[in-house]
Amino acid sequence: MAANINPTVGKRHLGAELRRLRKASGLTSTQVAERLLVSQPKISRLENGQRAISPRDVRDLCTIYGVTDQQVVDSLMRMAKDSGQQGWWNAYGDLPYSTYIGLETDAVCIHAYEPTVIPGLLQTPAYAHAVIENTIPLVTVEQATTRLRVRLRRQHRIYHPARPLRLWVVLDESVLHRIVGGPDIMREQLEHLNALGAEPHITVQVLPYGVGAHPGLSGQFSILRFADSPDAGVVYLEGSTSHVYLEKRSDLQHYGTTYAHLQALALDPDSTRHFIADTIKTHIDAENSPLRDRASTERE
Repeated sequence: MAANINPTVGKRHLGAELRRLRKASGLTSTQVAERLLVSQPKISRLENGQRAISPRDVRDLCTIYGVTDQQVVDSLMRMAKDSGQQGWWNAYGDLPYSTYIGLETDAVCIHAYEPTVIPGLLQTPAYAHAVIENTIPLVTVEQATTRLRVRLRRQHRIYHPARPLRLWVVLDESVLHRIVGGPDIMREQLEHLNALGAEPHITVQVLPYGVGAHPGLSGQFSILRFADSPDAGVVYLEGSTSHVYLEKRSDLQHYGTTYAHLQALALDPDSTRHFIADTIKTHIDAENSPLRDRASTERE
Protein backbone atom coordinates (compact mmCIF):
# COMPACT_ATOMS: atom_id res chain seq x y z
CA MET A 1 0.00 0.00 0.00
CA ALA A 2 1.30 3.43 -0.83
CA ALA A 3 2.46 5.37 2.22
CA ASN A 4 0.05 8.23 1.56
CA ILE A 5 -3.09 6.09 1.42
CA ASN A 6 -5.21 6.01 4.53
CA PRO A 7 -7.89 3.30 4.15
CA THR A 8 -10.14 4.72 6.87
CA VAL A 9 -10.21 8.18 5.36
CA GLY A 10 -10.39 6.68 1.87
CA LYS A 11 -13.59 4.80 2.74
CA ARG A 12 -15.13 7.94 4.17
CA HIS A 13 -14.23 10.04 1.12
CA LEU A 14 -15.55 7.41 -1.25
CA GLY A 15 -18.72 7.00 0.79
CA ALA A 16 -19.34 10.75 0.77
CA GLU A 17 -18.93 10.86 -3.02
CA LEU A 18 -21.28 7.91 -3.53
CA ARG A 19 -23.85 9.58 -1.29
CA ARG A 20 -23.56 12.77 -3.34
CA LEU A 21 -24.08 10.85 -6.58
CA ARG A 22 -27.06 8.99 -5.15
CA LYS A 23 -28.75 12.19 -4.07
CA ALA A 24 -28.02 13.79 -7.43
CA SER A 25 -29.78 10.84 -9.10
CA GLY A 26 -32.87 11.39 -6.96
CA LEU A 27 -32.77 7.90 -5.45
CA THR A 28 -33.19 6.97 -1.81
CA SER A 29 -30.87 4.51 -0.09
CA THR A 30 -33.80 2.09 0.15
CA GLN A 31 -34.38 2.23 -3.60
CA VAL A 32 -30.68 1.61 -4.27
CA ALA A 33 -30.64 -1.33 -1.86
CA GLU A 34 -33.61 -2.89 -3.65
CA ARG A 35 -31.87 -2.61 -7.03
CA LEU A 36 -28.65 -4.16 -5.69
CA LEU A 37 -30.54 -6.82 -3.70
CA VAL A 38 -28.84 -5.79 -0.48
CA SER A 39 -30.08 -4.30 2.79
CA GLN A 40 -30.60 -0.56 3.24
CA PRO A 41 -28.24 -0.52 6.28
CA LYS A 42 -25.46 -1.82 4.02
CA ILE A 43 -25.88 1.18 1.72
CA SER A 44 -25.83 3.50 4.75
CA ARG A 45 -22.64 1.89 6.08
CA LEU A 46 -21.00 2.22 2.68
CA GLU A 47 -21.90 5.90 2.46
CA ASN A 48 -20.72 6.54 6.01
CA GLY A 49 -17.37 4.88 5.33
CA GLN A 50 -18.01 2.19 7.89
CA ARG A 51 -17.27 -0.71 5.57
CA ALA A 52 -15.19 -1.38 2.49
CA ILE A 53 -16.73 -1.55 -0.96
CA SER A 54 -15.45 -3.49 -3.96
CA PRO A 55 -14.62 -1.79 -7.26
CA ARG A 56 -17.34 -3.93 -8.86
CA ASP A 57 -19.97 -2.57 -6.45
CA VAL A 58 -18.78 0.95 -7.21
CA ARG A 59 -19.19 0.28 -10.92
CA ASP A 60 -22.71 -1.05 -10.36
CA LEU A 61 -23.65 1.95 -8.25
CA CYS A 62 -22.34 4.33 -10.90
CA THR A 63 -24.56 2.57 -13.46
CA ILE A 64 -27.58 2.96 -11.18
CA TYR A 65 -26.77 6.64 -10.59
CA GLY A 66 -26.39 7.31 -14.31
CA VAL A 67 -22.70 8.24 -14.18
CA THR A 68 -21.51 8.18 -17.80
CA ASP A 69 -18.07 9.79 -17.44
CA GLN A 70 -15.69 6.82 -17.50
CA GLN A 71 -12.92 8.83 -15.88
CA VAL A 72 -15.16 9.44 -12.87
CA VAL A 73 -16.07 5.76 -12.70
CA ASP A 74 -12.42 4.70 -12.95
CA SER A 75 -11.40 7.20 -10.27
CA LEU A 76 -14.04 5.91 -7.85
CA MET A 77 -13.06 2.31 -8.56
CA ARG A 78 -9.43 3.16 -7.75
CA MET A 79 -10.58 4.76 -4.50
CA ALA A 80 -12.45 1.55 -3.67
CA LYS A 81 -9.36 -0.54 -4.33
CA ASP A 82 -7.13 1.74 -2.23
CA SER A 83 -9.59 1.94 0.65
CA GLY A 84 -9.64 -1.84 0.85
CA GLN A 85 -5.97 -1.89 1.81
CA GLN A 86 -4.66 -2.20 5.36
CA GLY A 87 -3.49 0.60 7.64
CA TRP A 88 -0.42 0.19 9.88
CA TRP A 89 -2.74 -0.42 12.84
CA ASN A 90 -4.27 -3.52 11.24
CA ALA A 91 -1.02 -5.37 11.93
CA TYR A 92 -1.93 -5.28 15.63
CA GLY A 93 -5.15 -7.25 15.22
CA ASP A 94 -8.77 -6.25 15.71
CA LEU A 95 -8.62 -2.99 17.67
CA PRO A 96 -11.95 -1.55 18.89
CA TYR A 97 -10.85 1.98 18.03
CA SER A 98 -9.23 1.34 14.62
CA THR A 99 -11.58 3.81 12.89
CA TYR A 100 -10.42 6.57 15.20
CA ILE A 101 -6.74 5.74 14.60
CA GLY A 102 -7.30 6.05 10.87
CA LEU A 103 -8.92 9.46 11.30
CA GLU A 104 -6.24 10.61 13.75
CA THR A 105 -3.51 9.55 11.33
CA ASP A 106 -4.95 11.77 8.58
CA ALA A 107 -6.05 14.74 10.70
CA VAL A 108 -4.15 18.02 10.50
CA CYS A 109 -5.69 19.43 13.67
CA ILE A 110 -7.28 17.96 16.80
CA HIS A 111 -8.98 19.87 19.60
CA ALA A 112 -9.44 17.57 22.59
CA TYR A 113 -11.07 17.96 25.99
CA GLU A 114 -10.09 15.41 28.65
CA PRO A 115 -11.67 15.36 32.13
CA THR A 116 -10.01 12.21 33.50
CA VAL A 117 -6.61 11.30 32.00
CA ILE A 118 -3.75 12.69 29.93
CA PRO A 119 -4.61 12.14 26.21
CA GLY A 120 -2.94 9.12 24.65
CA LEU A 121 -0.84 11.19 22.25
CA LEU A 122 0.82 12.94 25.20
CA GLN A 123 1.32 9.98 27.54
CA THR A 124 4.68 8.62 28.66
CA PRO A 125 5.15 4.85 28.28
CA ALA A 126 4.90 4.27 32.04
CA TYR A 127 1.74 6.37 32.40
CA ALA A 128 0.17 4.74 29.33
CA HIS A 129 0.91 1.27 30.70
CA ALA A 130 -0.67 2.15 34.03
CA VAL A 131 -3.79 3.55 32.33
CA ILE A 132 -4.21 0.49 30.12
CA GLU A 133 -3.57 -1.99 32.94
CA ASN A 134 -6.02 -0.36 35.35
CA THR A 135 -8.87 0.77 33.11
CA ILE A 136 -9.51 -2.34 30.99
CA PRO A 137 -11.18 -5.10 33.04
CA LEU A 138 -9.51 -8.53 32.80
CA VAL A 139 -6.93 -7.31 30.30
CA THR A 140 -4.26 -9.92 29.55
CA VAL A 141 -0.54 -9.18 29.44
CA GLU A 142 -0.58 -9.71 25.68
CA GLN A 143 -3.52 -7.35 25.18
CA ALA A 144 -1.95 -4.68 27.38
CA THR A 145 1.33 -4.96 25.49
CA THR A 146 -0.44 -4.59 22.15
CA ARG A 147 -2.43 -1.57 23.34
CA LEU A 148 0.76 0.08 24.61
CA ARG A 149 2.62 -0.51 21.34
CA VAL A 150 -0.26 0.96 19.34
CA ARG A 151 -0.50 3.99 21.62
CA LEU A 152 3.21 4.72 21.31
CA ARG A 153 3.04 4.20 17.53
CA ARG A 154 0.18 6.71 17.34
CA GLN A 155 2.44 9.30 18.96
CA HIS A 156 4.62 9.36 15.85
CA ARG A 157 1.91 11.55 14.35
CA ILE A 158 2.77 14.55 16.53
CA TYR A 159 6.45 14.30 15.57
CA HIS A 160 5.92 14.00 11.81
CA PRO A 161 8.77 16.07 10.26
CA ALA A 162 6.73 17.29 7.27
CA ARG A 163 3.27 17.75 8.80
CA PRO A 164 3.21 17.58 12.60
CA LEU A 165 -0.27 17.35 14.03
CA ARG A 166 -1.67 20.62 15.39
CA LEU A 167 -2.89 19.51 18.79
CA TRP A 168 -4.81 21.66 21.25
CA VAL A 169 -5.73 20.02 24.58
CA VAL A 170 -7.86 21.32 27.45
CA LEU A 171 -7.45 19.25 30.64
CA ASP A 172 -9.59 19.30 33.74
CA GLU A 173 -7.47 19.99 36.81
CA SER A 174 -8.38 16.58 38.21
CA VAL A 175 -6.23 14.98 35.49
CA LEU A 176 -3.13 16.47 37.12
CA HIS A 177 -3.98 15.25 40.61
CA ARG A 178 -5.21 11.73 39.81
CA ILE A 179 -2.22 9.56 40.69
CA VAL A 180 -1.86 7.05 37.87
CA GLY A 181 0.87 4.48 38.50
CA GLY A 182 2.35 6.32 41.50
CA PRO A 183 3.83 9.77 42.29
CA ASP A 184 7.06 9.07 40.40
CA ILE A 185 5.18 8.17 37.21
CA MET A 186 2.96 11.24 37.62
CA ARG A 187 5.99 13.50 38.05
CA GLU A 188 7.57 12.12 34.89
CA GLN A 189 4.26 12.44 33.02
CA LEU A 190 3.65 16.05 34.00
CA GLU A 191 7.23 17.03 33.16
CA HIS A 192 6.71 15.41 29.76
CA LEU A 193 3.40 17.25 29.36
CA ASN A 194 5.03 20.61 30.07
CA ALA A 195 7.83 19.86 27.62
CA LEU A 196 5.37 18.99 24.86
CA GLY A 197 3.22 22.03 25.67
CA ALA A 198 6.21 24.22 24.82
CA GLU A 199 6.25 22.88 21.25
CA PRO A 200 4.85 25.39 18.70
CA HIS A 201 2.28 22.92 17.33
CA ILE A 202 0.99 21.72 20.72
CA THR A 203 -1.10 23.81 23.11
CA VAL A 204 -2.07 22.63 26.60
CA GLN A 205 -4.52 24.44 28.88
CA VAL A 206 -5.76 23.44 32.33
CA LEU A 207 -9.33 24.06 33.42
CA PRO A 208 -9.03 24.72 37.18
CA TYR A 209 -11.56 23.61 39.76
CA GLY A 210 -12.36 27.23 40.48
CA VAL A 211 -14.33 27.73 37.25
CA GLY A 212 -17.13 25.61 38.71
CA ALA A 213 -19.71 24.16 36.32
CA HIS A 214 -18.72 24.36 32.65
CA PRO A 215 -19.81 23.03 29.22
CA GLY A 216 -17.40 20.07 29.40
CA LEU A 217 -19.07 18.37 32.35
CA SER A 218 -20.84 15.96 29.98
CA GLY A 219 -17.53 14.24 29.21
CA GLN A 220 -14.58 13.75 26.89
CA PHE A 221 -14.66 14.73 23.22
CA SER A 222 -12.30 15.45 20.35
CA ILE A 223 -12.79 17.48 17.17
CA LEU A 224 -10.71 16.31 14.20
CA ARG A 225 -10.13 18.46 11.11
CA PHE A 226 -8.66 17.43 7.76
CA ALA A 227 -6.66 19.22 5.08
CA ASP A 228 -9.00 18.43 2.20
CA SER A 229 -12.15 19.61 4.05
CA PRO A 230 -11.24 22.36 6.54
CA ASP A 231 -14.88 23.39 7.02
CA ALA A 232 -15.94 19.83 7.84
CA GLY A 233 -14.59 17.39 10.40
CA VAL A 234 -15.47 14.66 12.87
CA VAL A 235 -16.44 14.83 16.53
CA TYR A 236 -15.25 11.75 18.41
CA LEU A 237 -16.89 10.60 21.64
CA GLU A 238 -15.11 7.72 23.36
CA GLY A 239 -17.09 5.12 25.30
CA SER A 240 -16.23 2.01 27.30
CA THR A 241 -17.64 -0.43 24.73
CA SER A 242 -18.49 1.73 21.72
CA HIS A 243 -17.47 5.00 20.11
CA VAL A 244 -19.51 7.71 18.41
CA TYR A 245 -18.49 9.71 15.34
CA LEU A 246 -20.51 12.86 14.56
CA GLU A 247 -20.19 14.68 11.24
CA LYS A 248 -23.34 16.80 10.94
CA ARG A 249 -22.64 20.50 10.63
CA SER A 250 -24.90 21.19 13.62
CA ASP A 251 -22.89 18.75 15.79
CA LEU A 252 -19.59 20.29 14.70
CA GLN A 253 -20.90 23.77 15.47
CA HIS A 254 -22.17 22.68 18.89
CA TYR A 255 -18.90 21.04 19.95
CA GLY A 256 -16.85 23.81 18.36
CA THR A 257 -18.72 26.37 20.44
CA THR A 258 -18.35 24.20 23.53
CA TYR A 259 -14.61 23.94 22.98
CA ALA A 260 -14.29 27.71 22.50
CA HIS A 261 -15.96 28.20 25.88
CA LEU A 262 -13.60 25.72 27.52
CA GLN A 263 -10.57 27.46 26.01
CA ALA A 264 -11.82 30.81 27.33
CA LEU A 265 -12.40 29.44 30.84
CA ALA A 266 -9.09 27.57 31.05
CA LEU A 267 -5.75 29.01 32.12
CA ASP A 268 -3.69 30.40 29.26
CA PRO A 269 -0.74 28.23 28.09
CA ASP A 270 1.90 30.12 30.11
CA SER A 271 -0.17 30.03 33.28
CA THR A 272 -0.88 26.37 32.61
CA ARG A 273 2.84 25.54 32.53
CA HIS A 274 3.34 27.27 35.89
CA PHE A 275 0.29 25.48 37.31
CA ILE A 276 1.61 22.10 36.13
CA ALA A 277 5.07 22.89 37.56
CA ASP A 278 3.49 23.58 40.95
CA THR A 279 1.56 20.31 40.75
CA ILE A 280 4.77 18.44 39.92
CA LYS A 281 6.15 19.63 43.27
CA THR A 282 3.25 17.97 45.09
CA HIS A 283 4.03 14.67 43.38
CA ILE A 284 7.72 15.04 44.26
CA ASP A 285 6.72 15.62 47.88
CA ALA A 286 4.50 12.53 47.78
CA GLU A 287 7.31 10.55 46.17
CA ASN A 288 9.66 11.48 49.01
CA SER A 289 7.06 11.14 51.75
CA PRO A 290 8.10 9.03 54.78
CA LEU A 291 4.56 7.60 54.82
CA ARG A 292 5.09 6.27 51.33
CA ASP A 293 8.40 4.67 52.33
CA ARG A 294 6.73 3.13 55.38
CA ALA A 295 3.88 1.74 53.26
CA SER A 296 6.39 0.21 50.83
CA THR A 297 8.27 -1.42 53.72
CA GLU A 298 5.06 -2.88 55.15
CA ARG A 299 4.10 -4.37 51.79
CA GLU A 300 7.49 -6.02 51.55
